[in-house]
Parts: sequence; structure tokens; C-alpha cells
Amino acid sequence: MDFEQARQDIMQWIQEFVEQPNPALNGWPPCPHARRARTENRLDIRPGVTDPYTDLRSVELGRFEVIAFVYDPAEFTASEFEEQIRAVNTAFLIPRDLVALADHPDTPETVNGVSMNQGQWAIAFVQSLSQLNAVARNLGDRGYYQDWSEDYLRELFEHRRDPRS
Repeated sequence: MDFEQARQDIMQWIQEFVEQPNPALNGWPPCPHARRARTENRLDIRPGVTDPYTDLRSVELGRFEVIAFVYDPAEFTASEFEEQIRAVNTAFLIPRDLVALADHPDTPETVNGVSMNQGQWAIAFVQSLSQLNAVARNLGDRGYYQDWSEDYLRELFEHRRDPRS
């Protein structure tokens, strides 16, 4: 894997898609807080070294809001990747108020016809669980999730507090 290329691809996706208002999402960007994290240098993109379960077990956010671990998607099927993320969340991250969110090119994530995936790389996004829940609650109160499918939201909030409840 060419990590520098992966980092550039992910940064381009964040700037050109994740941060941009989208008409299909009621004018919201896919992640309304991404721009701030990026511009304040609170986003760190790291190469995955071994596998998500091993790499994420002892991660600490430090000064970062989000740490993204990048993997070659050919190394893991989508189900293997997601199972490792699920396992590390349960065993190590959630007890420490952290959560990892998986993005694998072979797992479609679609909201109102908009593909939310990065599409090229397998990525594990690690964030503070309590902060993510607070942000989601605020966005939920403002109608951010109103047109998202129930199935997608159930998966999205698997290890998190559903902001609509």
C-alpha cells in the first residue's frame, strides 16, 4: 500500500465530499464537524500496521479528535474488517470511551442515494464515544438524520447512543 497516496486520497475525499453541503442530505455535509477537525489539525491519518484489532487496541486520541487507520482493502474482506472493528470496540475501545467506525469499499453505505464511503481504502475512524454521542444528539435535534433509512441508522449507532431516542 502506498500510504502517502492513501493519505492524499482520504484528505481529498474529506475536503471535496465529507465537508461539502449535499442537496440529497437536506443541504448538510456528510459530516458537519469534519472541516473543523481538519483545519484545526485534530485529524490524524495513520497507516494500519497489522490489522484493526491489533492496531486499535491501545490507541489514544491525545490532541486528536479523529485518528484514521488506513488499510489496503484487499487485505481484508469487508466482513473481516467490520468484525475486527466490532471486536476491538467491544473488548478495548468502548470501555475507554472510544469507538471505531469502519469504512470498507465493499460495504455500501448509502443515504438518500449518496454513497458515503471513501471508496478506495479500508479505514477505521477512532473517536471519543461520548463526544460523538453529544455531537450526534445535537445534530439529531436539528433534523440531520430525519431522512436517513432506519436500517442504516441502526448500523451506524450499533455501539453508540441513538440520538433520536
